[in-house]
This record gives sequence, structure tokens and C-alpha cells, in this order.
Amino acid sequence: MLTDKEIKNAQPREKAYKLADGGGLHLEVSPAGGKLWRLRYRFAGKEKMLALGKYPDVRGPVARKQAAQARQMIADGVDPSAEKKAARERSRIAGDASFEAVARTWITKVAPTLTENTRAKHLAMLEGDVFPWMGRRPIAELAAPDLIAILRRIEGRGALDIAKRTHNLCGRIFRYGVGHGLCERDPSRDIELRDILPPPSVRHHASITDPKEVGALLRAIDGFTGSFVTRIALRLAPLVFVRPGELRHAEWVEFDLERAEWRIPAAKMKMGEQHIIPLSQQSIAILKEIEPLTGHGRFVFPGERSRARPMSENTVNAALRRMGYSKDEMTGHGFRSMASTLLHELGYSHAVIERQLAHGERNKVSASYNFAEYLPERRALMQKWADYLDELRSLSRVHGK
Repeated sequence: MLTDKEIKNAQPREKAYKLADGGGLHLEVSPAGGKLWRLRYRFAGKEKMLALGKYPDVRGPVARKQAAQARQMIADGVDPSAEKKAARERSRIAGDASFEAVARTWITKVAPTLTENTRAKHLAMLEGDVFPWMGRRPIAELAAPDLIAILRRIEGRGALDIAKRTHNLCGRIFRYGVGHGLCERDPSRDIELRDILPPPSVRHHASITDPKEVGALLRAIDGFTGSFVTRIALRLAPLVFVRPGELRHAEWVEFDLERAEWRIPAAKMKMGEQHIIPLSQQSIAILKEIEPLTGHGRFVFPGERSRARPMSENTVNAALRRMGYSKDEMTGHGFRSMASTLLHELGYSHAVIERQLAHGERNKVSASYNFAEYLPERRALMQKWADYLDELRSLSRVHGK
């Protein structure tokens, strides 16, 4: 066993050399005069070396205690070198243990096991529905009510399947945090989904389907005196007839005006698959009107208080009420029923209409959704639909409605 005097008196030589302390522990003296405690050991049939610290920061008694702890770990079947590396990783992660930081670390760690599409879905789900609400908060402080609020917000826009997937995804992140000592429990396990989310059901939304009344509604929208962003959203809604949540969460990056397409990512869709909305000439013209105002930001229809968030979920319905339409006459979701009813009455293919409404059933062979199914027919349908709405608007003007 080395004495402190022997260690102090150890002088550097031309080459590094070792002073044995016993049990595999030794002090390595470098040509520059540095002195490092190291433990030589065998684990899983391989010889390994564990650095225990520099002298005089780590003196003999401390080095021997660390060596004894390492030997006990070996006896317990734990590689001390691997544990030291894992401890450094835990310390690094703990340096920023916000939910978002932990989630992004988790995605990086599991990335090799995920397809690019799945990884993109996870990120879109988190960035759209989770990070804005609890991303900056320490993961250790989050509890079931925080996650429940997010799930109910998602369910509120009709995306019940997305709410369930978000619950599962957040649970995996919390369990990663538990495993790395960043939080004590996974609050998703405290949530019984059937107690907080309604069962899937068919909901009927108030809608205007009489052609003359539709024309009057379109004229009322044109004359809306509220905010410019809300008026543009109202004008676009009947042309694209997407779900209200899909409209207000629309992001500029999803649009390709040259190709006349709006591609909604799978994570935003109720059915969990990408959806294409062919854009009519009228839709493109409307988007170009608002582009100078919001095109530099993320959302096409940002909120009034913060452009970092989309407009509130009640904006379109509130505008309809302001225009004199009660909740029993017309709703934001009613534009979908309007389009479905009138397009069927006009004789368009049921399959094409349903696919454009994103009601398409899973292919029985592939068990997947074909987001490009009937795309040429849908392009034609969307332009003819826009032209038809223009006709109804003109009729309304003629009749003084």
C-alpha cells in the first residue's frame, strides 16, 4: 500500500510508469509529472481499466474506497466503467430536464429503431400538441392533470385517435425519464383513458345545405367586419372543407401553391394518415391575400395574442354567431356537411367525396390509407366545387340576399 510520502516523491521518467497499491489499484505517473489513480480489473472475460481520479485531488484513502466500491459492483455483475459512462450521461441529461429536452433525447436514442415516417409523426405530435403546453416545464414536476389537459384539448378538435396516441407517446417518454433518474413516476399510468375521453361516436353538426342559403352565407362571410385573419379563415373554410382543428392549425410549410396542394401531416389528422387537399384557383388567391401578413410565421391563421400559436378553437364559431347564425344553424364543422351534401346532390362520386373528406376506409389488403387515392378526380372536384360556390354567391347577390 502506497504512503502519501511515496506518492509525493514519485518523480516523472522518460516513459509513464506505475506504482502498485494492491488489488489491481495503482498510481500511474506520466512523463509530464501527472499522477492518475487507475484500477485494473476483469469483466466478462476482458481486462479493463477504470480511472479513479488525479492525485492530489484524489488521495490514497479515497482511491482505495472507490476501488473497493468498483470491486463490489463487479461482484454484483455490474461493469464499473459502463456504470461510470451511464452516470455521466444521466448528469448530462439532468442538466436540462425539461419535458421537451428529455423527449428529444429519447427520440434520438430510439431513432435507430424507428422508421423515418414514425419518427416524423412523433415529432409532429409533440411539437404540435405537447411542447407548447408543457415542453419547458421540468419533467419531474409534471403530473396526470397536466397530461389530461393536453389530451382533452386534442380530443376537443375531434382527433380522438391522436389523443390516444399522444397518451402512449408521452408515457414512453416519462418511463425513459424514470429509467434515467429524471422523474419518479410515469403520470400516464395514472390516467384511465375511458374515464377522460369519450367513446368514438357519430356527431351531427349544424350545417346549411340549401343552395340559396349557402349563397347568402358566402355573401355574409365576404362582408364580415371582424379581424382580417378570421375573415380569410372563413372564406377558405367552405372551399377546403377540412375539420376546424385542421384549418386553424394549418402551417405555411404544408402548402405548395405552385403545385396547388395542401398536405396535412399524419399527426394532425383524425385518421392518423397524411391528407392532400388539392387547392382551387380561388383557394390559392385567398392564401396569397394573407401570405404577406402571416407568411413569415409558422401558422397561416395565428392567434391574436400570440403568433406562435394558432387561432383559438372557437374563433370560427364565434364569427358565425357574430354574423347572426346560431349554433343550431351553422358551425365551423358544418362546412364539411355542406360540401358532402351538395357534392352528392350534384352527382359526384361518393368514393371521391369521401376520400376528400378523409373518411376513406382502410384498404383491406394493405391495412393502410392511400392518401393519393382518386387524386386526379379530387383535383377536378375541388375546382368545380369552388366554381359552384362562386355561382351560389352570385345568385345570392342577384336575389339581394
